[in-house]
Amino acid sequence: MYKVNEVRRIIARATLMLAVVCFVASVAVAQKTDPKRTAEAAKDAQKAADAFTEIMNIPDRAIPQGLLDRAEAIAVFPGVIKAGFIVGGRGGHGVISRRVKGGWSPPAFFDLGGGSVGLQIGASKTDFVLLFMNDEALGGLLKDKFEIGGEGSAVAGPVGRSAAASTDVLLKAAIISYSRSKGLFAGLEIKGVVIKADDDENRAVYQTRARELLLPGSAMPLAKMPASVRIFPRTLARYSTK
Repeated sequence: MYKVNEVRRIIARATLMLAVVCFVASVAVAQKTDPKRTAEAAKDAQKAADAFTEIMNIPDRAIPQGLLDRAEAIAVFPGVIKAGFIVGGRGGHGVISRRVKGGWSPPAFFDLGGGSVGLQIGASKTDFVLLFMNDEALGGLLKDKFEIGGEGSAVAGPVGRSAAASTDVLLKAAIISYSRSKGLFAGLEIKGVVIKADDDENRAVYQTRARELLLPGSAMPLAKMPASVRIFPRTLARYSTK
């Protein structure tokens, strides 16, 4: 009788463990195939690509080619909302791709919030473009969160494709920042802004975190990226590839 009861307990424990494993697996599968998150990611990539294209197509008022070609990563946060930005909530959502051989990495999804953006806070919505110019700046993106003005500094960038991009300030800058509000595109110094990976969205699209997407040597070929997000690296490649 003792052995029979022991066998029953073993079977019960095994059944419970199997149920737990099945539940975890089902959650993982659901996360990988979350259609809502995937659709949101596609919209985010499209909005960022559209904003960048519109900015670069402004006659004689775009980001200088020399700076664009030196950038190691590019972030675009379209439609950042004033209220959310000032109170430090989810003021903006956007994407970041790093430069890889012959193109750009899959867009990693990030949130932006907090901080001060000078005179531009009077606008209801603002597009932000950040150029990450060196490995130090890229390293900040691999952390849980990165504060511009704290761990890294951002300087206002010049505009105009033929504008000088070789001043000492720009050559030493880790991050160069731009904003567009009400049709006006200009360089803008920002500080106190926190950038944090939206890894719920990154996992839903790629089954991995932003850190893995942006690490050196971890590039995913364009052909292997989800078709819904290729628009952003393709857009960047139209303006700078090496």
